[in-house]
Amino acid sequence: MKNIAAKALLVASSLFLMHGAALAGQQDFTIVNKTGYPLKHVYVSENNNNSWDEDILGRDVLNDGEYFEVAFAKAEKTCKWDMKVVYDDGESAVWDGLNLCQISKLTLKWNKNTGVTSAQTE
Repeated sequence: MKNIAAKALLVASSLFLMHGAALAGQQDFTIVNKTGYPLKHVYVSENNNNSWDEDILGRDVLNDGEYFEVAFAKAEKTCKWDMKVVYDDGESAVWDGLNLCQISKLTLKWNKNTGVTSAQTE
């Protein structure tokens, strides 16, 4: 039950973009879309979860050049998370085991020569 409450707070936090030291989790990070294409969905779930949590984007699309700030509850202790992004054409990219306690920004880029979406971490 604690896990479900923590995930619900993750979604609520990211939808309302809660900021401030009292509300900030050590896993907070920013997604920057530099793929050249709109992203329709963004999912973040605990590492090795067998299903994706709800779409955290909370709006229609994250256009190229835009960013989205993801906020976690201060009480959240999990550092390893998986992330999935879905383009507006249905194609997707997945990253497993992102250590969000050590990542503050993920810049997503798409390579048209290889067809691969990469994530540069900061």
